[in-house]
Amino acid sequence: MAEPTPRRNEPRLRPAPLLFEPTQVADDPEHFFDLESIEDPRALLTRATELTHAFRAATDRAVEYQAMAAAQLADPRRFDRLTTAAIAESAEWTEDYARKMVEYGRELLRGGGENASGGEAGGSDHGHVDPV
Repeated sequence: MAEPTPRRNEPRLRPAPLLFEPTQVADDPEHFFDLESIEDPRALLTRATELTHAFRAATDRAVEYQAMAAAQLADPRRFDRLTTAAIAESAEWTEDYARKMVEYGRELLRGGGENASGGEAGGSDHGHVDPV
């Protein structure tokens, strides 16, 4: 079973596989990763928990990539850099959240926090800023 995504100095565990659903089943709103077919409540709880952890881990990774992209787009060295307002509009964020994400992304890119490769860069957490 997958574990929740660790923070700071803990290594990440790999989430449970999401297992792609066949096209016909994915189109049916009554089906969700075949959970409706699991009759044993213990097995259902186990699989639903695995999926929950996998989705949370995927969300955490996606947020890290969003932050790094935002930081790169806002980089003052870029001739085509974007303002935080433009980044916010593009990502459907508030401007305040976009500023926090740019700051978080800069920290990730410097290697001072968790990084998208799945671990702690540099072995410590100097000034880690979590945008959420």
